[in-house]
Amino acid sequence: MEKNTAWAIGLSSVVLIGFFAVQSYLMPKNTPPVEDVSKNSVGMEKENNVQNDVNSQIADTFVEKSLTALNDENLLEENFTIETKKVKAIFTNRGGDVLSYQLKDHFDSERNGYIEMADNISQKNRAFSLSIGGADASISNEIFTAKKINDKTIGFFKNYKVKNSDGTIGEFTIVKTYYFDDSDYVFKLDVTVSPGENFKGLDLDNAAYSLRTSPQMGPFYNPKMNRYENRQFISYNGKSKKSVVLGTNQTKTYDKPWKWVSMAGKYFEVLIYPASNDVMSEKVTYTSKSDLSEKNNAQAIITRQAVNAEGSNDTYYIYVGPRNEKDLRIYNVPENNVWKLDSVRFDDSMQTSGFLSWLEVILKFLLEFINKFVHNWGISIIIVTAILKFAMFPITAKTAKSTVKMQEVQPKMQALQEKYKGNPQKLNEQTAKLYKEIGYNPLSGCLPMLVQFVILFAMYNLFNNYFEFRGASFIPGWISDLSTGDTVKTLGFDIPLLGNQIRLLPVIYVISQLLFGKITQNGGTSVGQSNTQMKLMMYGMPILFFFLFYNAPSGLLLYWTVSNLIQLGQQLFINSRIKK
Repeated sequence: MEKNTAWAIGLSSVVLIGFFAVQSYLMPKNTPPVEDVSKNSVGMEKENNVQNDVNSQIADTFVEKSLTALNDENLLEENFTIETKKVKAIFTNRGGDVLSYQLKDHFDSERNGYIEMADNISQKNRAFSLSIGGADASISNEIFTAKKINDKTIGFFKNYKVKNSDGTIGEFTIVKTYYFDDSDYVFKLDVTVSPGENFKGLDLDNAAYSLRTSPQMGPFYNPKMNRYENRQFISYNGKSKKSVVLGTNQTKTYDKPWKWVSMAGKYFEVLIYPASNDVMSEKVTYTSKSDLSEKNNAQAIITRQAVNAEGSNDTYYIYVGPRNEKDLRIYNVPENNVWKLDSVRFDDSMQTSGFLSWLEVILKFLLEFINKFVHNWGISIIIVTAILKFAMFPITAKTAKSTVKMQEVQPKMQALQEKYKGNPQKLNEQTAKLYKEIGYNPLSGCLPMLVQFVILFAMYNLFNNYFEFRGASFIPGWISDLSTGDTVKTLGFDIPLLGNQIRLLPVIYVISQLLFGKITQNGGTSVGQSNTQMKLMMYGMPILFFFLFYNAPSGLLLYWTVSNLIQLGQQLFINSRIKK
């Protein structure tokens, strides 16, 4: 390796390592402990008592500000559990909210238990809680009267007083009723504003109440280390969706028409669909702010418009489950779901390649077809990758030959550039003449590269988001989950930039990149500065990729590695033909 190339690679590595080191120092990674929901409820008891005292002290002030709760001193905080074949939900009668919502069919290896879809629960923020008023109002923290109607239905209610616009005091009742089905990821939530004595409506700055998703959802991930996982806020208007990803401690208001909203992770989501959308405010609030230190929230808050003297009875269908086509598309046909939902397009919340989604569908079909025979998603990835690489070999060979032609003609090109450096028009004429003499078309290499890029983009999105890879084992003990990085050994400490996992697949991937670069370089004739730049790309880029892809999903790395190895063999074959 040349001295200048070595210096360039060394300096690039130092800059990269320095950047990650500074990032780790300024933004230490978030590793919150796993919390037991039952202990969490007990742990809040002292705080709850303090909150009750505060509520009683400032009740008169609440009346002045329009609202107060009618307290029942005989009520104590209790937890209630509803369990179906799909979920296990734990409720509290404080606000009639959810403390825990676990998916029984899905496992979180980081927490060694079910996926928790109601995470980061605190006294100030719980799942599916109500705020009387707009999105900025605090959640209802009073003790509600609870009634478990049957094994799949539970209700909560609380009486309130409100200051009417004419200065008089009216009474109303908030009722929350949850309905579950034994085999469905959707539950129904009815929110009722029931008018009482002298009730003339509930209008707090054009809002009656606001409903929120859970503060955060599983599976647990560290956003500082796992850059392939995120939380997206999605709104759907009946025709298209809008996705937003917030940074840490941010809040954003979406003020366009919407039909449903979702807080979605890579493989799971919480989606809220109001049955009567016309009563909902167009403003949806997305927030990543958290009242818990060193924890990241991802929460959507929707607001109901003001209620008149007749009260209201609103129904919300809430999907809490996998973000995959199989479970989401059933809500487009009434006969396929117990709630008789029709064409609500929950499946539009899935992550796709946009205009390339048609290609993703074809690749998915091919992948699933092969897996029916081999029954191993890792082997299926290898076979699909091989099929694509061999199908594209004619294009690859044509591109390689065009590259060699360009390398061979470089000395003549440099001579022309020197000769006509003051006459661009003449240079273009002579360059075109030279291309014609050697039979080279500059555009001939563009189309093959474009085709390969399109397929690569579709494969990247598919392998990085395909739900079936989650928990799918390729080689037990090494690649036990294709949706996460492979594991050779787990350390008791973190390696800077990499984490506490020793992985082998990224090393194999980088080696395949280096070998391919070496073979490609040897196949042509580059000199001078061009040769130095090629060496920098050949050695420097794999070093960068090693750090970028170290924690990538192993399914994605498996695809890239196999693709490199096959292309390496193809390049050796092409080089031998070129030499002859």
